[in-house]
Amino acid sequence: MAIRKTGLLGGSFDPVHLAHTALADAACEALALSELQLIPAANPWQRPVLTASPTHRLAMLELAIASKPRLSVNPIEIERGGKTYTIDTLEQLPDDTEYYWIIGADQLANFCTWHRWKEIVARVHLVVAQRPGASTEAPVDLQRVLGKLGKALTSLPFEASAISASDIRRRLANNLPCEGLIDDAVMRYIRQHHLYGTPVA
Repeated sequence: MAIRKTGLLGGSFDPVHLAHTALADAACEALALSELQLIPAANPWQRPVLTASPTHRLAMLELAIASKPRLSVNPIEIERGGKTYTIDTLEQLPDDTEYYWIIGADQLANFCTWHRWKEIVARVHLVVAQRPGASTEAPVDLQRVLGKLGKALTSLPFEASAISASDIRRRLANNLPCEGLIDDAVMRYIRQHHLYGTPVA
């Protein structure tokens, strides 16, 4: 029986936007994945406090992937609560699956500051997607560990996108347009629940 290939894309998703789902779709195709799980963080330890509640972020993710059968939302980190460490999540996942952990090139430069990062590398195939202004070359320490494990950093063919959740939050707070940045169903949800400082309709 073939080993199941599963992509894992973690993030704050505050809010989820079109670059997130485009990256997930690209990973599914390029890596021939059986599925890709989007994993919203509970409390990312290297990031400021999140704006939207876990309940809202989960609901927006479900709306964003409603028409994408290979994508799913895994609430494992929100259900666990507390500070979000990738290695804790990986240790909770079934071990009969081949995992591909997808990060942006902007995360690659500081990957070796992640909690127990060497154990992460041992458990997954590390995949990096381009981000504007960021290098896709692995730091020296990461290259060394990958070499010892007989692994390579996989570069994902993906057109770099400048869409960012922080810019979307700024736009929403100032009642600026977000067309082409965020899914229509997600936008309706944001306005319905007055998230990110959106004016009351």
